Amino acid sequence: MRIFCLKPLTPWFSIYRNRLPSSNSSSSTTPSSRKAATQIEAAEALIQKWNSETSDYAKITSLFYNNKCEAIQYIHHVNQLQRAMHSLLELEPSSPELIHAQNLMQIAMKRLQKEFYQILTMNQAYLDSESFSIRSFSTSFGSFDGGTLEDDDDHDAQDCISEVERVSSDVVDDLKIIAECMVSNGYGKECVNVYTTVRKSIVDEGVYKLNVEERSFSKGNKMDWEVLEMKINCWLEAVKISVRTLFSGERNLCERIFASNSIREACFGEISRDGATLLLRFPEFVAKTKKWTPEKIFRLLDMYATITMLLPEVESIFSFNSTSGVKSQAYNSQQRLVESVRNIFSEFESAILKDSSKSLANFGGIHSLTTQTMQYLTKLTDYSNVLSEIFFDIPPSLNSPLPESYLYSPESSNYSTEIETEFSIRIAWLILVLLCKIDVKSKQCKNISLSYLFLANNLQHVVEKVRVSNLQYVLGDDWLLKHMEKVKRLIEKYERIAWGAVVTSLPKNPTTAISVAEARAVFMKFNLEFEKAYQKQNSFVMPESELREEIKASLGRKIIPIYRELYDTHRIVKGSKSEMNEYVVFTHEDVQSYLVDLFCVGRELNNI
Repeated sequence: MRIFCLKPLTPWFSIYRNRLPSSNSSSSTTPSSRKAATQIEAAEALIQKWNSETSDYAKITSLFYNNKCEAIQYIHHVNQLQRAMHSLLELEPSSPELIHAQNLMQIAMKRLQKEFYQILTMNQAYLDSESFSIRSFSTSFGSFDGGTLEDDDDHDAQDCISEVERVSSDVVDDLKIIAECMVSNGYGKECVNVYTTVRKSIVDEGVYKLNVEERSFSKGNKMDWEVLEMKINCWLEAVKISVRTLFSGERNLCERIFASNSIREACFGEISRDGATLLLRFPEFVAKTKKWTPEKIFRLLDMYATITMLLPEVESIFSFNSTSGVKSQAYNSQQRLVESVRNIFSEFESAILKDSSKSLANFGGIHSLTTQTMQYLTKLTDYSNVLSEIFFDIPPSLNSPLPESYLYSPESSNYSTEIETEFSIRIAWLILVLLCKIDVKSKQCKNISLSYLFLANNLQHVVEKVRVSNLQYVLGDDWLLKHMEKVKRLIEKYERIAWGAVVTSLPKNPTTAISVAEARAVFMKFNLEFEKAYQKQNSFVMPESELREEIKASLGRKIIPIYRELYDTHRIVKGSKSEMNEYVVFTHEDVQSYLVDLFCVGRELNNI
């Protein structure tokens, strides 16, 4: 509780008392005029004491720093002076004392303006927005139930925080008292000018220290990507600090010092408008640069996620009409990021379609276009929530010619929601574009069996990437099951074309007795087809181990049992191993061994 010290501390009253008419000097003096004269007399003594133009002591000393009690008394007498002026204006508009009081008021306001400036500039550390936030957090943490601070260092830290908070509160109270006095006495403009000048420089410097500066779009296009990415990373941190501490704290400070809503709005708008607009314009600046490649979309998504997260706070902090431009800039930057992300998706689709890599699929492995595309799409699913928002307002019927069989089925997945459907369709469409391009590239294969192996390998890689990543939740179980079935059909076609002649070279009933000539013909046919198929297919690549083992097992089931029966039956019937050696090249163990080693040659060439 503050104590008003009304007892004069100086001899100024005795010096200036004779300037005013005494109560006995004129019979026409009224009680009101006498009261006004007394108020002027009392105010004059203290005002003149702290007149910097007449007192060297006042020039070098702060009223509020030197004697807080006297400072409160000063404010009280200034307010009394204003009341006296109103009384004289009603009683004697042409009174010399009214002019004298007006001069005293000007001197007092000049002094308070100086005090206001000194308090603002000399106590910046206690008015720092970020420090306020840190102190609030530390205080809350220290007072958490059950969280007693045991160490001396912790007690010292809490004592230090409490002391800083006390000083900060006192500084704000002093500023508030001066502001109320100046505003109520008609000097609000001067008070606001001092406040906005000092605080705006602090805010602008704070924004500058966060490495945010004005940049032209032409400069952005000339900037190396590494430099631009570094600035983006700085911005991602700077915008959070600025919104949540710098601007939020600045508005809180305005509201604590000024009682008038209109003055709060005027001060905060003038102080924060330029810095906030500059800060929130940066994503728009980045979005307009022309150096974007598919991989750089992630920085755009980071900025979109950040600015979207901060929008409610921006709307709350900059809710004044005078700061509506700041909110508009945030919306504009957000929309620019949306447009850029959508454009990158379109450009990525075009890049897939235009891919003209000359590396032929000679070994049937996984094409680099497949691995790169799936790696990219897998990373994108880390931003599925953000991308769902970005593509939310694009009707799939108008923007995606995706066949019904490729569409995401929301009803089949508990994970799905309506907002995810548009993004899911977009991803499914890009995968379809990739598979169509891979189908075109399969035409470069040396033979038909290799083309099917190439398609199976690439589709299996796509399916596997979907299965082990968040793509599974984006695309849904139906999509995954359908494409797993397509892999099986491609493998069946590959086996039929690549190994069909080997299978058909074996008799349907291998236990039926046949002549030596017939046996020779059967074994020679099998030898020829098996050796030809094995030599050709063993030079191909099956990078996916699960699919590779599945194919070998399938071929083993179709070939080995029949060949074993044929081999054993013929050996028993003829009974001469020397005779069999003339036309039997492979034992059934040999066939099994060769199939086990299938696709071992060049296996490391898993990416073409």
